[in-house]
Order: sequence, then C-alpha cells, then structure tokens
Amino acid sequence: MFLYLLALVGVYYLYRWFKEWPHVPDKGDKYVYITGCDSGFGNLLARHLDEKGFRVIAACFTEKGEEDLRKSCSRKLTTTHLDVRSKDSVAKTTATIKERVGQSGLWAVVNNAGVSVPTAPCDWLNIDDYKSMLEVNLLGVIAVTLSVLPLIKKARGRVVNVASVFGRISPTGGPYTVSKYGVEAFNDSLRLNMKPFGVKVLCIEPGFFKTNVTDTTILSNNVRTLWGRLPQDLKDAYGSEYLQKSLNLICNKVAKMSDGDLMKVVSCMEHAISAVRPRTRYSPGWDAKLFWLPLSYMPTCVIDYIMSKQAIPIAQPGQ
Repeated sequence: MFLYLLALVGVYYLYRWFKEWPHVPDKGDKYVYITGCDSGFGNLLARHLDEKGFRVIAACFTEKGEEDLRKSCSRKLTTTHLDVRSKDSVAKTTATIKERVGQSGLWAVVNNAGVSVPTAPCDWLNIDDYKSMLEVNLLGVIAVTLSVLPLIKKARGRVVNVASVFGRISPTGGPYTVSKYGVEAFNDSLRLNMKPFGVKVLCIEPGFFKTNVTDTTILSNNVRTLWGRLPQDLKDAYGSEYLQKSLNLICNKVAKMSDGDLMKVVSCMEHAISAVRPRTRYSPGWDAKLFWLPLSYMPTCVIDYIMSKQAIPIAQPGQ
C-alpha cells in the first residue's frame, strides 16, 4: 500500500514537472516591470531576468538602488524612481513604461515593494501606524497594478503579487499581516476578473528569508521605538522584561528561521513570469511548506493554542 501511494506521488510530480516545463518564447521582446528593486527579492529578480534576456524595468525607491543596478546589468535593463505611496510617482512611471513598451504591451508586473515595520502587539499601535504600512504593502500594490493593467491586458501577460505566508495566518500583531491578507484578497479577485482577458494573476507566499523584512536591526529598533512611546500603565501590564524578551526573540528565532537563499523565491517569481502554465500560488521556503501553511488549515483553537504557547508571557494579563 505504501509503495502504491509512493508511486502515485511520483507520477503526480512527474506530471507536474512536464506540465510546468514549457516556457514562453521571445523573452527579448517581453517587458517586465518590478517594484522594490533596491534590495532583496526585487533586486535579485531584476538581475536574474536581465541575464535571462527579458527587458526589465526596475523601479527603485533610492538613487543608489538605480545606480547599482545600472552598473551590474546589461543596457536592456532600465531603472526608474518609484514611490508606490505617491499617485504622481506611480502615474509618471506608468507613462514612461507605456512609451517604452509601445503596442506590444507589458508582459508582467511584479509587485514586490514592501515594508515590515511598524510591527508590534495591536494595542501598542495607532491608526497612523496601520496607514503607513498599508499605503506601501497593500494600496501600493493595487495602485501599481491598476495603473499598468491596460498594458498587461494588451500583452495578455501576468500580474505577480508578492504576499507572504502571513497572508494565510496571523501570528503577530500590527498591520503587516493585515496588509498581506489584503494582497491575497486583491490577488484572488483580480485573478477571476482577468481570466476572460487571458491575463494570469499569480501569488508568491514566501516564508522567512534574509531581507529587509526580517532584518534584525530594523525590527529591533522598531520594537524599542514603539516601547518608548507607550504609556507607563501599558508598560506595567506587559512587564519590565517584555522588551528584552522581544529583542531576544528577534535576534534568536527570527534570525535563525530566515533562509539566506533568496533564489528559492526568485526562481518561483521567474517561473510565474516565464512558464507557459504557471502555478496559481508559490510557497517558497521549507518553513512555509512544512509549518505555516499546514498550520493555516488547522482549526482556530489549534492555531491559537500553538501561537499562545510560543508567545512571550505578559506580567499582568488581567489589565
């Protein structure tokens, strides 16, 4: 019986490999617009697709990000400044892309730009903290997508949205998981809406990887800043040791969980862009495949129990 099941699994993966193997032709004629190319996944993807022959339009937030890419890539790659929070910036970049791609349209947009702070227990935050992240992680994704959607439809191309495993399960407080749940919802609705137009909408749901999103210095400074502005009664409720325990958690668990091989994610992005029959969702990272996604399918009581066991205890839970 075991060998029979093993054979079925083998046949399934062999079938999937053959199904997903064909790639689109004429990569040199296909334009790919990537946001968040200063560092991390976006930066590596821009370099990788440039090597593969695509015409990459790499959007960076900083001049240094643009300069570094221009130095390390071919002349086919072009860079542009983009602040996804700004309507004017999004519109200006879209106008540039429209002029560049012409009648061929835009083959793909990869919504990769994102931030991970402020992150903290919900009662540490205010509405402005939520707005600042949602403007980038969610509204920025929607704004960029809608701005180039006519060009994508013209090419019958792809929209690739970078969400997270934390768009499937919410173990932390704050706006990060809210933003990623929103990306998942936007992705699903857009996928159904665009199917009649021949546009494919794909979602990348990475686990923990070593990028600015999991940078221990950024995360630690975020916690210190937010703790420093809390009223004394809230600090007393959480306890004097809570801050240090939070910092230890970031420096130990987050750092150890984060995978340094960013190509695991970039390879999924490339497949979403270049495969004739891409997957609807990609979940790069063993932590995503073996822990976070299976956990997300568990009953709520099981999720709450496991997350509560891993949480830092507070000093005065009744307050």
